[in-house]
Amino acid sequence: MAEDQQVEEQQTLLPEEQYLTSAVHIGTRQKTADIKQFIYRVRNDGLYIIDIKKTDQRIKEAAKLLAQYEPSKIVVVSVRQYGQKPIQEFAKHTGAVAIPGRFTPGTLTNPNAKRFLEPDILVLTDPLVDIQALHEAKNIGIPTVGLCDTNNELKYIDLAIPTNNKGRRALALIYWLLAREFLKEKGVIKSDSEFKATVEDFEAEL
Repeated sequence: MAEDQQVEEQQTLLPEEQYLTSAVHIGTRQKTADIKQFIYRVRNDGLYIIDIKKTDQRIKEAAKLLAQYEPSKIVVVSVRQYGQKPIQEFAKHTGAVAIPGRFTPGTLTNPNAKRFLEPDILVLTDPLVDIQALHEAKNIGIPTVGLCDTNNELKYIDLAIPTNNKGRRALALIYWLLAREFLKEKGVIKSDSEFKATVEDFEAEL
């Protein structure tokens, strides 16, 4: 039994403890029906706890999905302040395009927009606040990957990564790990140790 547990632990991308110390598992006091499948339990204080094994699995799936696209055709957005540094670092290491801060309406749908982009896939830090980008992705028919907390719905999200999408350290860890796994899937690096960036590099300043 202990051996089985060890094998299972080795199959996760990171030690469970690293997810926990970054508060990836800490959800909100709200739970949507869509996210119920990713919830591990509810704490006495009413906070819903995310199943980090499912988070880990979805990061693997997201990396495989994103690796099917040219990096320059991947757009990553974050209106949330704590997500802006992580997406910029993600873009720097992967070649994706980051849009930190306000998402200008028409960026994906209006060819006359000041910064018109034609991505093949969109990554959202929080579908609830990145709603403009989400609607534009739906309108042009491209797939979406969303970092989804317990209060998110999955409407128009093609692949959800269940995670705390509000915390500074949680967002840094998720984007750092997604960047590493993406580069492995692309064949740019062959092992974890080849990825020289640290989680701290991805953390927004306080």
